[in-house]
Amino acid sequence: MQKELLEKLREITEEEKRILNGEAEVDRDLYTSGKDFTVDSSKMLEEGKLIAVRTHTRFIHFPLHRHNYVEVLYVCEGSLTNIIDGKQVIVRKGELLFLNQFTHHEILAAKRNDIAINFMILPEFFDVAYTMAGNNNVLANFLVNVLRRDNQRGEYLHFKVSEVLQIQNLLENMIYSLVTGRGNQNRINQTTMGLIFLYLLDSVQCVEMRLPNQYENMISMTTLDYIEQKYRTATLTELCEMLHLPMHVLSKMIKKTTGYNFKELLQRKRLSKAVELMCDTDLPISDVIAAVGYENNSYFHRVFKERYHVTPRAFRLENKKSDQVRL
Repeated sequence: MQKELLEKLREITEEEKRILNGEAEVDRDLYTSGKDFTVDSSKMLEEGKLIAVRTHTRFIHFPLHRHNYVEVLYVCEGSLTNIIDGKQVIVRKGELLFLNQFTHHEILAAKRNDIAINFMILPEFFDVAYTMAGNNNVLANFLVNVLRRDNQRGEYLHFKVSEVLQIQNLLENMIYSLVTGRGNQNRINQTTMGLIFLYLLDSVQCVEMRLPNQYENMISMTTLDYIEQKYRTATLTELCEMLHLPMHVLSKMIKKTTGYNFKELLQRKRLSKAVELMCDTDLPISDVIAAVGYENNSYFHRVFKERYHVTPRAFRLENKKSDQVRL
């Protein structure tokens, strides 16, 4: 991170000055109007804004609370220790912690050189990121649903991506624009977060989560990543061998946590990739079919028409005719 930006983020805030002068507790009135400690988006975000940033308040224990928005915590320097359901979750330099609206957590006192940024994000902000990932990206769908659940379950995603330079550069650009007041365009920020999200999808092996039925969800994450990476040759048998699970047990887990069986997930991925190739290349349809892993052309044409209600050739002609922009 640029030295000038880091120095700006190190500056002692007015709230921190009061704490250093002896204020013993967090001033709840800065964060909430209610009796329970729910940090309120109306206190944190200007009207009409979908996202804002602030530096995490140092030098004091931040008591148990939740938010009525999605919080993304990014550590610029040092580390920050969260307590979530009695478990210590230490976020280190370059790492991201996504917390949905129902996650209760507390944060141990940070020192002067523990510099962290809180992104305060309304759930609809992720719509652009979801669109950029593609409607048929099952892994994106799973992650977005974790953050946007309507049922009151506290969930988090901890991405250990300090070595992914693309993510670090995008975050720095986004922080700079928001901190300096040059980030007034929600669309630009949404697109930047969308790019970050795309890189996070490629870093799923770096994620830790705390979800109800955590084991089942981790199995599902592995399944979705396996399909994303090996859709051309993926088989349920190979996946069972990788995970050391009986086929009927794994099949039940996948269906329960994603809403689809393995065959459906694989088919959605292959069809999505086929659409991408048809729109973005001039490959013959027969080559597209082979490229995504289908051996039977007639079967591909049948399942494609079932899903998109047109033939592959008609689909390609229509998309080239409309000259639509694909993100």
